[in-house]
Amino acid sequence: MAWYSEGPVTRLAGVAGRTLDDVMRVRRGWKWNAPRPRTWPEQGMVVPAPPSDLGWARVEPVRSIRYLIQRLLLMPFTEAMVHPKVEGREWVRELKRPAIFAANHSSHADTSLILYSLTDAVRDRTVVAAAADYWFKHPILGNIVSLFLNTFPFSRTGGAQGQLHSSSQLLKSGWNLVLFPEGSRSPDGRIQEFKPGVGFLAKETGTPVVPLHIQGAFQVMPRHQNLPVPGPVRVRIGKPMTLDANEGTREFTARVEKAVRALASEPKQPDLQGTWIERWRASKPRQLKYGD
Repeated sequence: MAWYSEGPVTRLAGVAGRTLDDVMRVRRGWKWNAPRPRTWPEQGMVVPAPPSDLGWARVEPVRSIRYLIQRLLLMPFTEAMVHPKVEGREWVRELKRPAIFAANHSSHADTSLILYSLTDAVRDRTVVAAAADYWFKHPILGNIVSLFLNTFPFSRTGGAQGQLHSSSQLLKSGWNLVLFPEGSRSPDGRIQEFKPGVGFLAKETGTPVVPLHIQGAFQVMPRHQNLPVPGPVRVRIGKPMTLDANEGTREFTARVEKAVRALASEPKQPDLQGTWIERWRASKPRQLKYGD
């Protein structure tokens, strides 16, 4: 029987069946996830599209929703898992202006531990710089993390100048910034060299830098581990640091790194954490003065 004597439904079904057979034949023959043939050119680096700055996460009613999530879920879970010991909270209780919280980075638990160490008022005005190529690779994950932790994308590779500009704008708008100057999690728990971005931001905005050291987070949730395990954790907060008159950004970054390393020591560091008189003065409620 000639093809044109068949009905349209029969012809359509035949075409669909042959197409399906072809697709299945190719699928069976294709080596999925196999190494690229040597004759192919080298695969270039994939640069993800620049995500938005997620400004929606910093406005109402999202801020109120995040407050409830953190107070009812994140803070109790952190307390139950590791019962963090916080030293130096008085330095962030009454911040007079936005600050950069510069901490060592050895675990995914670091952000939760830092937020736990802050007061409610400071936490509500704090954003977290998160790796754009990790947390924001998938838009859904990036939005969920931003809802819970108030994160914004920070590039660890290309476009650093633009990312620093975004961070600068947030600081100038009155937001505190959590920054991990190492750039990525430590593979062995030891502090890595700080990148100069923290010094650039401090000089660009005139913002003080608060050094923090987190001890024990690597044992709680090291790299390549998906779930945390209970363990002792200590978060030690130092006095806010500012640039000296003739100090460059790299020199200041090195000084911040030295302070974070010093806070890792077992004995207390009065020169970094302040004397008991300084801590007492910092813990006193601050009288707010309103301009005309």
